[in-house]
Amino acid sequence: MPVYLSAPDAAARLGVSRQTLYAYVSRGLLPAHAGDSTRESRYLQQDVERLAGQRTRGRKPKEVVKAALDWGLPVLESSITLIEDGQLYYRGENAISLAAACTVEDLAARLWRWPTASAFGSDTPAWPRAMAALQPCLAGLRPEETLLPLFTAGSEDASTAVWQTSPERLAQGCGALVRLLAACLLGTAPLTAPIHRQCAAAWGLDHHGADLVRQALVLCADHELNASSFTARCVASTGASLRAAVIGGLAALTGGKHGGTTARVEALWDELDNAAPEQRLRQRLARGEDLPGFGHHLYPQGDVRAECLLRPLLPHNERLQRWIAEAQALTGQRPSIDFALVALRRHLALPEGAAFGLFALGRSIGWVAHALEQRDSGQLIRPRAAYNGPRPAQPTENRRSNAL
Repeated sequence: MPVYLSAPDAAARLGVSRQTLYAYVSRGLLPAHAGDSTRESRYLQQDVERLAGQRTRGRKPKEVVKAALDWGLPVLESSITLIEDGQLYYRGENAISLAAACTVEDLAARLWRWPTASAFGSDTPAWPRAMAALQPCLAGLRPEETLLPLFTAGSEDASTAVWQTSPERLAQGCGALVRLLAACLLGTAPLTAPIHRQCAAAWGLDHHGADLVRQALVLCADHELNASSFTARCVASTGASLRAAVIGGLAALTGGKHGGTTARVEALWDELDNAAPEQRLRQRLARGEDLPGFGHHLYPQGDVRAECLLRPLLPHNERLQRWIAEAQALTGQRPSIDFALVALRRHLALPEGAAFGLFALGRSIGWVAHALEQRDSGQLIRPRAAYNGPRPAQPTENRRSNAL
């Protein structure tokens, strides 16, 4: 039977403060599990001992690299987003508070550090012919399949193709990119209306539904150095266009371990809809399968974004309440943003794949912010690899001299 330690006991074994213990959890260095109280986590003794051993014996360079790249130590400085003590902040402001009333455009301007009117003016973005021609061909497919080819089909706009353009044109180009991505998602031409209202019009939503979409887009806007944002920064660091950076971020988001998790949540939801949720959840875990959409390394006490989105939905769905509670009881993990987006899609009867689409559209704001910040740093992101392949053979003369 596994042995668990309380937070004070785990901190004492590691010889650190409670604050440092929570920092280890937020970096993914120490998994946290639900305790008897919703406010207190517990920790597997073997995990604590493993971490204690790493700290006392020192770590090899390769181990440091792995820790840095896999939910580990910070590798880049950024002033965009902070995740700390289970909370999410955009430029120092609590994201949950901003989601209560902030528009998509105002949040984008905050992250890009430009006035809203500069980035989202009254001018309609140009609709590239290639996008317009390809859009009908992809109609009816899920956004996971359509967004990347559609957005990539567009031609470079002068304001986003060259970094050395004027600040005014660059700002306009940022807003144009988000509006173009919205058009790709909704199957429309680019529009100047607020993004969440464009979604509401395309999907037939009332004011309440439009506001839920707005909140989802705000909460998805950025999440520190996730895989897609890091990809966008790498692309931007080479001097490639702003649009290229967004394409890189969008490509990374499609992966099943990132934004593509929403499709796995949809499949799980379909499975649970056709049987007793409790039985199916236990069967999945018994087979060694995970529950996609539950748990997040950076939120040991629960993903605050998911909690915010699910709060208005749960009172209307007792079945959903029941199997979330069952999943949490079995795994000690709470819903993540991926799960909440799928719940929102189903609650509003949006098209299949719209959960991924909302994720991508909201996160495009963060990709632009990271690309701009990386551009301003002037640094090329070029890490070194820890080579672990076969060593090259020594030249014959070297072997002879060594023998002497």
